Amino acid sequence: MSKLLHANFARLKQDTFFWIGTVFMIVLGILIPVTQYFEMKKYEWYTATLTNGFFIYVVFMAILSAVFCSLFTGTEYSDGTMRNKLITGHSRIDIYLANLIVSAAAVFILCFAYILAYLCSGIPLFGFFPKESLPVILGFMGCSFVLSVAITAICTAVAMLCQTKANTAVICILGIFILIFFGAYTDSQLGMPEYYDTYFMGDDGEASDAAPIPNPGYLRGTKREVFEFIHDFLPGNQVVQLSAMSATHLWKMSLYSALIAVSSTGLGVCLFWREDIK
Repeated sequence: MSKLLHANFARLKQDTFFWIGTVFMIVLGILIPVTQYFEMKKYEWYTATLTNGFFIYVVFMAILSAVFCSLFTGTEYSDGTMRNKLITGHSRIDIYLANLIVSAAAVFILCFAYILAYLCSGIPLFGFFPKESLPVILGFMGCSFVLSVAITAICTAVAMLCQTKANTAVICILGIFILIFFGAYTDSQLGMPEYYDTYFMGDDGEASDAAPIPNPGYLRGTKREVFEFIHDFLPGNQVVQLSAMSATHLWKMSLYSALIAVSSTGLGVCLFWREDIK
C-alpha cells in the first residue's frame, strides 16, 4: 500500500481542485473575521468574538469533500489508472484504502487551512478564545474532524463504486446538499417553542400577559426522540449543529460519525471487491 499512498499523495500535490479548495478556505478564513470586525465597528449593537463564525468551515468542508472525492477518485476511472493498478497486482482493498486515506488527508488540510487563516486574522482583531471556552472549542473541532472522515468515507465509497466521474460528482454533491438541508429542517423542527406567549388588551388600553398557548407543531414523546436521534446521527445534521455551535452531544455525534465511517468503508470494500472494472 505504501507505493499506492506515495503515488496518490504525489497526484494530490498536482491536483488543481485541491489547491483551489485550499486557497478558497484560506481566503474564507481571512474574510469572515475581518468582515465581522468591520460590522462590529459599523454597528454599535453588533458584538463579535473569535468564536463567531469559526465553525463555518464545517459546511464548506462537507461540500468540498464531496467535490474533491468525486473528482480525485473519478479521474482514476476516466484515465484508466484504476484498471492499471489492478493489472500491476495491487489488491482492491489496498487501492480502496489508499484513496480513502489520501482523500481524508486532503480534507484535513482544507480544514486546517481555514483554521490557521481564521486564527491569524482573527486573533489580532478579537483576541484569543476565552480560557473557559477552550475545551468546548477543542471538543467541537475534534468532532468536526471525525465527521470529515465519515463524509469522506461516504463520498469515497460512492466514487469507488460509480465508474463515471460525472455521475459520481452529481451523486456526492447533490447528496451532501440534501443532507445539509434536511439537517436545517430537523434543527428548525426541534427548535420550535413548546408554548406561544399570548397577550390581551385590557380596558385601560395596556397589554397584559395571558396564559401561554401550546404549540401544536412542537415535537413530543417518541417522535421527538426519533428526531433527536436523527439530528445527532446523520452527517448533514451534524454539519448544521457544529457550524452553529449548538451541538450538546459531541461524544455521541463523534461515535456516530466513526460508526458511519467504518460501515461505509466496510460496505464499500465488499462491493468494490465484486465490482467489474471497465
